[in-house]
Order: sequence, then structure tokens, then C-alpha cells
Amino acid sequence: MIWLGGWWLFALLVVVVLIALHELYTMTRSLRPLVLAGYTGAFLALLGAQLGGIEWALGGFMTTFALAFLLKGTAETRMPTTVSIGTTVLGAGWIGLGLAHLILLRGIPVHAQLAALTVVLAVFAGDTAAYAVGRLLGRHKLAPLTSPRKTWEGLIAGAVVCILVPFFAMYKAHFLSVPQSLTLGVVIAIAAPLGDLFESALKRDMQVKDAGTLLAGHGGVLDRIDAPLFAVVAAFYLLAAFGFA
Repeated sequence: MIWLGGWWLFALLVVVVLIALHELYTMTRSLRPLVLAGYTGAFLALLGAQLGGIEWALGGFMTTFALAFLLKGTAETRMPTTVSIGTTVLGAGWIGLGLAHLILLRGIPVHAQLAALTVVLAVFAGDTAAYAVGRLLGRHKLAPLTSPRKTWEGLIAGAVVCILVPFFAMYKAHFLSVPQSLTLGVVIAIAAPLGDLFESALKRDMQVKDAGTLLAGHGGVLDRIDAPLFAVVAAFYLLAAFGFA
């Protein structure tokens, strides 16, 4: 569906976003998120990206604030407005607006298919390398309080793979120059682990192991897209800075 783009990709992301938001809002239900506002803002962010680009995506997301405030006024909960609306907006922005950038990345004028697939594959390949090397050779904990299983050895292995994938995919395809392709790899190598750690921090706050159970031993959908949520956004704006978006 990423290869096909258009409304195929939009349909896929709507499903992914709704499931991931459900997992997040279930995980944070004690904070009383206003789920209708979150779902609406996330959907409109995706629709805006599909119909009109970054401005429309941002406009769609911004509706979350107004709708959340209106719903909070009628909600029978004593949870502070800052906490309730803050949790709602976090979901719509982090997940909805975040994945809207995959639509934006898929819509760049040149090599859109290659760019979108390369970023996603770089994240998953880096994650796989980090997991394998961490299990085999990992000795030094990366963030013991936030994510005890991650190691510096795994991080380095994942970073190397994240850098190599865009180089071979984009430089060899005569899309980016050597410095540009390596820079993209470095950006992905930094953004993807941060996305993973960000979700781990939220789960630790909420005292849960996984965001969901839909994918059995792999947790929930949110557990699978936490790294791409940061990496896709970073990659899009880097390519925009290079003049490709």
C-alpha cells in the first residue's frame, strides 16, 4: 500500500492510526483522554495530508484542541483540563499527525515510492539489527530506567544499518548525493530509537509492558510504529530541506 500510495495508503493509515490511538487511550484511561476529539483530530490530519499537504494536515490536527475543550466542558470528570486535554492532543499529534507525514513523504514530487519505502525499511532493518546484536552481544544498558532491554551495542548496530539502507537505496538510485544519503541515514538512526524510547517512557509511566496485545508476542500496533512515528517526520523535513518536498 505504501508502494501504491494515494487512497490505498490513506486507508491503511486510517486503520493503523485508529488502532494505535485506541491502544494509547486505553493505556492512559486513568488520565481521562477525550477520545472522540483525539480520533477526529487524527483522522482530519490524515485527510488534510491526503487532500492538501502539510498546511491542511496541521489544520486538521488543530481541531483537536477546540473539540477537546468543548467535550471537556460536558464531561463528568474531575481530571484537570491540562491532563485530560494534554493526553488527547498528545495522541492526535504524535500518532495522527505523525503518520500523516508518511502520506506527505509518499507525495514528494520525485522518487516518492523509493523515499517512503526506504525510510520505513531503514527503521525496521535497524530495529531488527539492534535487537539481534543486543541479544547476542549486548552488555551495556542504554536506558535502564526507561527501557531495560536496550543496549549500546544494539544501538550502534541499528545505527549502522539505518545509515547503510538509505545510502544503497537512494544514492545508488541517483536520487541523493553521498552526503545527503548518509545524512538521511544518520537522522533516521537518531530519530527511530528516540521514538522507541519515547513510547517506552509512556508505558513506564502507565506501568504497562505493552501498549496492546493485537500482535501477540510483539505487543500492540503502537509498539510496532513507535520508531517510524519519529523517523518518518524527521526524514520528510530533511528531504524538504534538501529541496525534494
